[in-house]
Amino acid sequence: MLVIGLTGSIGMGKSTAAAHLRELGIAVFDADAAVHDLYSGAAVPLIEDAFPGTTQGGIVDRAKLLMALVASPDGFRRLEAMIHPLVRDMEREFLRTQFASGAAMAVLEIPLLFETGGDRLCDLSIVLSASPEEQRQRVLARPGMTPQKLEEILSRQMPDADKRARADFVVDTGGAISETQVQIDRIIAALKTRPATAYHRHWAPA
Repeated sequence: MLVIGLTGSIGMGKSTAAAHLRELGIAVFDADAAVHDLYSGAAVPLIEDAFPGTTQGGIVDRAKLLMALVASPDGFRRLEAMIHPLVRDMEREFLRTQFASGAAMAVLEIPLLFETGGDRLCDLSIVLSASPEEQRQRVLARPGMTPQKLEEILSRQMPDADKRARADFVVDTGGAISETQVQIDRIIAALKTRPATAYHRHWAPA
């Protein structure tokens, strides 16, 4: 089974690409959704212990957590040290389920794929990319987003140019959605004969 890492900076079209991959019958693990689940589940007591007062009623208050992270010099590093291992466990369960079902490919959609070293656990990486102007327009159109929040997010992400340089495949998402889908279709077709080794090296049961 081929393990594909899908990534891209904020506003680059990861959700659109993931939706099309699912339409093609390829399962996609959504790391952001996994974190959302953890913030109302297993990670809550860990976060409350590390950042007191940032949870309420068994759920992480994201606004309070963000304030605590910004106020702490190593806040983001400490949070990532707690969350990333939990997400990795969920990725492992997802991939083992897909392998057991006979899937030829499975996708890990991870915004911080390169930043966390996740690309080394995949057979290949696909990066979604658009111009800075297009990215900014998309992100600032989101409810509650401000230029300051965008800059804070970008400061924690690898620059788009660096991601493109490290990618096995780059999808230009600056055009119509149909154009993005055509590029993805071509990549998936090209991968049908690609050697798959990452699952057995990194994810399979010992």
